[in-house]
Amino acid sequence: MRVLLVEDNVAMREMIADHLKECRFAVDAVNCGEDALAAVAAVRFDAVVLDLGLPDIDGMEVLSMLQRSQPDLPAIILSARDSVDNRLLGLNAGADDYIVKPFDLSELEARLRAVLRRPRRRHGTIHAVGKLTFDTSSREAHVEGTPIILTRREAALLEELLRAPGRVITKDTLEERLYSLDDAGSMNALEAAISRLRRKLSSARCGLQIETKWGIGYRLVVSENE
Repeated sequence: MRVLLVEDNVAMREMIADHLKECRFAVDAVNCGEDALAAVAAVRFDAVVLDLGLPDIDGMEVLSMLQRSQPDLPAIILSARDSVDNRLLGLNAGADDYIVKPFDLSELEARLRAVLRRPRRRHGTIHAVGKLTFDTSSREAHVEGTPIILTRREAALLEELLRAPGRVITKDTLEERLYSLDDAGSMNALEAAISRLRRKLSSARCGLQIETKWGIGYRLVVSENE
């Protein structure tokens, strides 16, 4: 899943981004409100982690703008404003959670996953196609109870294909969804990830295969041979 991190402190921004990437999230990190709004307008994110003390636009105003433009986009506030009034203000303004600085990175990850599991959001938790099930919160795939070991990139790729089984997803769309702005992948990288995922799906005998539509993209289909 792709997360937008909005934090103006360089050290904290890098620390949070590195941790979330290790936890198998694709992360775009920006340092101000204007860049956050521009990123959300250009890219589909699964969640926003938002600092309030930004250098240009107050984080509460950014949250308000996000609520108007994308009311289904989950948002977690990070802030040193620790009074009850501030926390209530943030939650009542539409934030899904409010975390007071300093905080534990593992707790941020857990709360982010909890927000993404909530049924009112646009993505379901479980995809089931053929013999395969995929949990979008844990990023784990199973075939009749047996796990398929996937890298972060492979899990993200499988999730994108499972969102629209049988439909072609363009290469450009997959590039956008799999790679953050500061981690752009080449077309060869995408093709390599497709190849690795194909082999793992075939070895697992899950009844699915990835078809290539040359010059367009890829689609996930139920295999007639399994």
